[in-house]
Amino acid sequence: MKLTVLGAGAWGTALARMLAGRGHAVRLWDFFPETLEGIARTGRNERYLPGVELPRELRLEPDASRAVRDAELVVVASVSRAFRSVTTCLAGFRGVVVTVTKGIEYETGLTMSGVLRQTAPHARVVALSGPSLAMEVARGVPTAVVAAGEDPEATRLVQALFHGPTFRVYTSSDLLGVELGGALKNVFAIGAGVCDGLGFGDNSKAALVTRAIAEMRRLGVACGARAETFSGLSGIGDLMVTCFSRLSRNRQFGERLGRGETAEQILNSMTAVAEGYPTARAAHALARRLGVETPIIDQVYAMLYEGKEVRRTVQDLLARESKPED
Repeated sequence: MKLTVLGAGAWGTALARMLAGRGHAVRLWDFFPETLEGIARTGRNERYLPGVELPRELRLEPDASRAVRDAELVVVASVSRAFRSVTTCLAGFRGVVVTVTKGIEYETGLTMSGVLRQTAPHARVVALSGPSLAMEVARGVPTAVVAAGEDPEATRLVQALFHGPTFRVYTSSDLLGVELGGALKNVFAIGAGVCDGLGFGDNSKAALVTRAIAEMRRLGVACGARAETFSGLSGIGDLMVTCFSRLSRNRQFGERLGRGETAEQILNSMTAVAEGYPTARAAHALARRLGVETPIIDQVYAMLYEGKEVRRTVQDLLARESKPED
């Protein structure tokens, strides 16, 4: 197939590598020409996937309009804050668009498939999500994800395209639930990283992650998603890997926050985006709009956007009134 990947970050590059390695004609585009120039020069994306060789057959295209021209399927792997502007090139696209971006648009409360309905109104949209660290996928580490969409034929096409010996793909019809699980887990991972930065033990992190599952499900159901989706790969699965892995940017962000750095200091020094930072703001606004109780999201938001002291945040979570476990 003729495929295009929009976004040459770690995840976009890993997927482009995997698909090109299976014999598909893959074009890779990125907003920053220097990223593509570096790949052309070295055969690797040293900023995001250091040491990982990329197929020579991978075609690099610096022009977005040319990148999607004649494509049969487009994978969008841009950061969430640029997702709307990046996908304007898909206004007339009539094929399948796969979003692998995990986020919520602050201004509208839309997930990325919701944004695509506006920027690519003729496309058939599928979300690919789950516990899938880019470096591990690039190295061929066995991974399982879920492809979710409202068009069964498009969902099965994505499953068949991405499924392989080390990359297992399940399907779901709960597009919204799969996307919300992938987005919200990044916020909770920042909280889990704070536990690490403060030197707390496994009891603390296990408690936070368990309560995060309930909070994720509560907000997701209020948005119209199915409760059982959050017990799957894009819910519990993605939450676990993002909260516990040393490779997780969002967990690293939280750990540095717990050790005393400010959000601004961390953001200025990171080579890649921690999606939990913008998603905390969007999720907090969404929960307030819907009247949903989200204590962990609220406290992460307060740390990131209101300058709340980290230890005070933890104390306030622990000091909440006792209640039944839902």
